[in-house]
Amino acid sequence: MPARLASIGVPGKILVRGVNWLGDAVMTTPGLLRLREHFPRAQITLLCPRYLSELWLHHPAIDKQFSFERGENLWSIARRVRPGSYDLALVLPNSPRSALEVWLSGIPHRLGYARPWRNWFLTAPIPPRQGCVSMRKKSAHEIRRLVKADITTFYPNLHGQVSSAAHQVYEYLHLAAALGANPAMLAPKLEVGAEEVSSFQATWSSRIAETSPGASREGQSVWLGMCPSAAYGPAKCWPFERFAAVTQEVAQRVKNSIWLLFGTRNDWGECERIRRLAGGRVLNIAGQTSLRELMVLLKLCRVVLTNDSGPMHVAAALGTPVVVPFGSTTPELTGPGLPGDTRNELLRSDAVCSPCFRRTCPVDFRCMTGISVEQVVDAILNTLGR
Repeated sequence: MPARLASIGVPGKILVRGVNWLGDAVMTTPGLLRLREHFPRAQITLLCPRYLSELWLHHPAIDKQFSFERGENLWSIARRVRPGSYDLALVLPNSPRSALEVWLSGIPHRLGYARPWRNWFLTAPIPPRQGCVSMRKKSAHEIRRLVKADITTFYPNLHGQVSSAAHQVYEYLHLAAALGANPAMLAPKLEVGAEEVSSFQATWSSRIAETSPGASREGQSVWLGMCPSAAYGPAKCWPFERFAAVTQEVAQRVKNSIWLLFGTRNDWGECERIRRLAGGRVLNIAGQTSLRELMVLLKLCRVVLTNDSGPMHVAAALGTPVVVPFGSTTPELTGPGLPGDTRNELLRSDAVCSPCFRRTCPVDFRCMTGISVEQVVDAILNTLGR
């Protein structure tokens, strides 16, 4: 434990400033579980964006939530947090604003990673951990040079050469360990209750039967999930025509399969194009679920085909196997679930420019087009077979 925190003893009330993105939030759960394990009697409150609040319902690491709206003034957040009289703040994001929020809240002990423009707001700035790998974005010039020369000179974790200890989950475990918690890996974990599952299953089974009458006549449906978008940008997205081709091929191989297309309201149009191209039993529910509904439906799916996205992490943390084409990003850093979990099928091409960590591709998108429909179908069938 850092010297500046050693004197506080066992904190009675801990505020954790949570991260702002869905996938990142799931990757914080091992660190939060280790924090709960180390401070079993402390009251742990999570400060997070309101749109993520349903993610944390019934989570064993969290006692209370404190949510804020998008764009809410940091002075407003601090005024509402201050009456909680927290002993300690653990700041998971690396932004200056997140550290400033807890400083303004008057919390006496504040721990987070040391970063420019925010260290003054932390009483215990933690140096970068050993083994941390930076996700440096390649320039368009660098990518074109690599493609032209057909060489790999940039990234040591290309094709899985980096240690699994580089995974982003370890970043949050390391912060919890700075407070004395066990740094050993745990699988990311989310919770949905049995009553939720039963209720949602009944509701959505009826809706599927209305949309696809054949499903009710043929017996128990095999629910398969599909998440064809990604918030970070199109460079992370496998071509939508290939998603449609997969649904057609799997429908021929898996009797009574039903595909559920997930996404936000902004994804509805792309999901509808996939549904029209695919034909057969495909239900587009993009923008029609709350976060809680999304969680339960992902848990009810036998397998989920998804890009590297927030729903990918949610599905894996709920125990649903995922099949993921990786292109601009790499599973060594942001893969789903427990690193190395063989339940998940993580696919990559041999593109020399991957990973580039860009939002858009400046060349020919070879990292994704190099992953074939046949590879993905085989991965789905292998997963169903297990």
